[in-house]
Amino acid sequence: MTSINILLILMLLVMTWCGAFGGYFLKLASDTDLKKDFPVLVKWLIVGLLSYGSGAILNIIVLRYMPYTVVFPLTSITYIWTFILSYVLLGEPITKRKLAGILLIIVGAVFLVL
Repeated sequence: MTSINILLILMLLVMTWCGAFGGYFLKLASDTDLKKDFPVLVKWLIVGLLSYGSGAILNIIVLRYMPYTVVFPLTSITYIWTFILSYVLLGEPITKRKLAGILLIIVGAVFLVL
């Protein structure tokens, strides 16, 4: 694997992290009381949107060098990070169905990359 391929895969992973964190921060914003904590709401909105925006920019860069038919399906890796973040930071439960879904995403990603 060449160094550019490793860099593209790393950028793709960071892109998916940005998407997961963007969703997490927007979730924090949605749980903030608009009347009591408006500055906190704005902070979470800005961080969430910046995270999503960063992911979108990385997506554009990666798409320049990798096929759309590979990049777009690999964005499903975002759900793996979201699964982890929701469990660790939000205390959401892990279920067998969620684990099965994550396993299917991993298997699909491996088939796309190989």
